[in-house]
Amino acid sequence: MRLDHVINEKFEPVSEFISNIIFYSVQYGEAQLKLIVLWLFLAALFFSFYLKFVNIWGFKHSIDLISGKFKNRFKKAKGEVTHFQALTAALSGTVGLGNIAGVAVAVSLGGPGATLWMIFAGFLAMAAKFVECSLGLKYRIFNSNGTVSGGPMYYLSRGLSEVGYAGLGKVLAVFFAIFAVFGSFGGGNMFQANQSFKQLVTATGGEASIFYGYGWLFGFFLAFVVGIVIIGGIKGIARVTEKVVPFMGGIYSLAALVIIFINYEMLPGAINSIFTKAFTPEAGMGGILGVLIVGFQRATFSNEAGIGSAPIAYSAVKSNDHMSVGFVSLFEPFFDTIIICTMTALVIIISGAYDPSSSISGVELTSEAFKKDISWFPYVLSLAVILFAFSTIITWSYYGMKAWTYLAGNSIYAENFYKIIFCIFIIIGAASELDSVIHFSDAMIFAMAFPNVIGMYFLASELKKDLFNYKKSFLNND
Repeated sequence: MRLDHVINEKFEPVSEFISNIIFYSVQYGEAQLKLIVLWLFLAALFFSFYLKFVNIWGFKHSIDLISGKFKNRFKKAKGEVTHFQALTAALSGTVGLGNIAGVAVAVSLGGPGATLWMIFAGFLAMAAKFVECSLGLKYRIFNSNGTVSGGPMYYLSRGLSEVGYAGLGKVLAVFFAIFAVFGSFGGGNMFQANQSFKQLVTATGGEASIFYGYGWLFGFFLAFVVGIVIIGGIKGIARVTEKVVPFMGGIYSLAALVIIFINYEMLPGAINSIFTKAFTPEAGMGGILGVLIVGFQRATFSNEAGIGSAPIAYSAVKSNDHMSVGFVSLFEPFFDTIIICTMTALVIIISGAYDPSSSISGVELTSEAFKKDISWFPYVLSLAVILFAFSTIITWSYYGMKAWTYLAGNSIYAENFYKIIFCIFIIIGAASELDSVIHFSDAMIFAMAFPNVIGMYFLASELKKDLFNYKKSFLNND
């Protein structure tokens, strides 16, 4: 019996039990409202109002920071990476299959109208991302070797201690770190390796492909390349992601714009269907609430705002003011959900690939949509999936490693132990069909949101004071 079959058989009951708790859902028509999505959406809604829609008035400042307008102010600041490098590292952990396949799932289940609710949810998510990333830098620590450690583990333990909840903070920090380690091995690693290999095999002939049956070899090569990159820590990861993310994001966006331009006469109708069918959905979609649920869920799974992963990357930024990274992080859900996801949805609608009666969904539907006008695009899509998966893997290796060293101690031995195990899991993921492990690890990633959002609520008033001071001393002198 194959190893992955044995693991599935032994682990499946535990995996299913944990997954059912984390992803507990309420049925509404054909749509299922997952309570974890409601938990994250309410947090995003709360912080949007609480910070007086920083997602709107703070966006210009976000662009200014990303473009390097204020780089001289942070020249002598402590840290390991620039604002832009942290942004691309965080984006590499979110831009990928969620944008390529997840949008197709949303349109398939909720119709074109799901796109509008996806955009709305992405807009609100900007505020949640702002809060968690600002807190990540505020409570970071500097290690003896000059590296930085930050993220929810530290603002949960150190931040909640400052406001009188030290015991609760330590418990939440430990739970978050455990969830992050398990999540990094599965959803941030094995799933990415597995799906990128499958896409490669599909694009090169399926069972007739020369790569068919050689997942272990693909995994070994991928693990070797990942190993070389992650040895350099966040600096090495950032040097790769600052090139890979803009390159692949640019190619994907350019291809989408080409198709939209070729079919420009259909654009008004596509935009009209997005707006009208958001409020007058097609029969069988579960009404307006059903379409809204589908849109919100795909946006949440795409940008991961409130999960707590991105603050780990932003904590390494060279900055002497934690609010600056909060403003930079506003751009992440905007680009990930509002730009990339909307482009994907428009291509699917304009191309005519979307058919409510069709069984085609996911990455296959996106591939078909692009192929109608660009016949060779499936090969580009395969390259995009592999590169996005690669960048996601190296970013999640950093997330998981920081969570692991929080639990095991900040030593070179703890770091190297984690990196070796992480690379081994890449090979396992590429060569196996570990469904139950993947479900478990996905549940772990979203379980991170429970302790993280609790901490965000507790520290909201402190952050609001910091934002007031930042506006007075920085923005008013802009």
